[in-house]
Amino acid sequence: MQTTGWDDYWAKLKAAATGGVAPDVFWMNGSNIKLYASNGMLLPLTGKRDLSVYPKALVDLYTYEGTTYGLPKDFDTIGLWYNKKLFDAAGVKYPDASWTWADVQSAAKKLTKQDGSVYGIAAALNNQAGFYNTIAQAGGYVLSPDGTRSGYDQPAAIEGIRFWTDLIKNGLSPTQQQMTDTEPTVMFESGKVAMYYGGSWYAGRFHKNPSTKDTVDVAPLPAGRTKAVVTHGVANVVSARSAHKEAATAFADFLGGKEAAEIAGKAGSFIPAYTGTQQAWIDAAPQFKLKIFIDQLDVSFPWPGSKNTPAWMDEEAPVLTKAWTGEITPEAAATTLAATMNSALGAER
Repeated sequence: MQTTGWDDYWAKLKAAATGGVAPDVFWMNGSNIKLYASNGMLLPLTGKRDLSVYPKALVDLYTYEGTTYGLPKDFDTIGLWYNKKLFDAAGVKYPDASWTWADVQSAAKKLTKQDGSVYGIAAALNNQAGFYNTIAQAGGYVLSPDGTRSGYDQPAAIEGIRFWTDLIKNGLSPTQQQMTDTEPTVMFESGKVAMYYGGSWYAGRFHKNPSTKDTVDVAPLPAGRTKAVVTHGVANVVSARSAHKEAATAFADFLGGKEAAEIAGKAGSFIPAYTGTQQAWIDAAPQFKLKIFIDQLDVSFPWPGSKNTPAWMDEEAPVLTKAWTGEITPEAAATTLAATMNSALGAER
């Protein structure tokens, strides 16, 4: 086993794969699966495998041109985390499955204190936990279903982006500069903000933090025009250049099986992808309504990815930051980003 920190993992993996010395079995994510599969780096995982034990969105994510290349290890969805103490103090009802964007905006107004000591929500500039969801909830998309064009310049996508910029503009969220100086997650943990769109991966962190263990909870994502939530998850893949393909494939099958999922679930670090093994993860932090993350699979869509996802995804934050700061309008940011993205997608063909 070789362990590498997440920030360094993908750079080291790319160098190893390019040099022909990739590990026999390794982790793969939605941003890179098509790049590695299209370049013949991954061994197809065909044969008699029951893929119905995994969420369909994840199976689709790790399928390229009709062939499965990864066996899902875990998955995540996004929820609305909220501070019960701040809600109680402001006399605001806790969020539930009936909430919409209008409810978020209304609650944020009531929760925000004029002296700046508490904001109703943190409008963090985050694709997976933030604007990917609201774009889909507005009826839009980041990447077209056929993977050939950007959806950023469509009205629905602009509406999904404006949901966040309006929260800052109206003083219901810290400014982009404030959220750059102090991470929004830290603001939420310290009681500086009352609501936070965050992934299922925060369950362990909030459970271990005395400041949040008994004072926060989570609800399903509020709906826009429709309900939608992005889902992602890591998969185990096998190197096409492995000198031990049979053993590596057997190990990948074990990692994608029920026994490994149950072991991981008890650790409470992430939601196992294998259907029926998630209860142990829920039980690891029983004070939170963690089942909502699993139930939202019914309205989930897979993480958007193309053959060279980083070529356009890396441009999201630099461009959208200008909209979050108010330097340019959401429309201008979306138009610029769409042009950049379409150029990158065109280079893939």
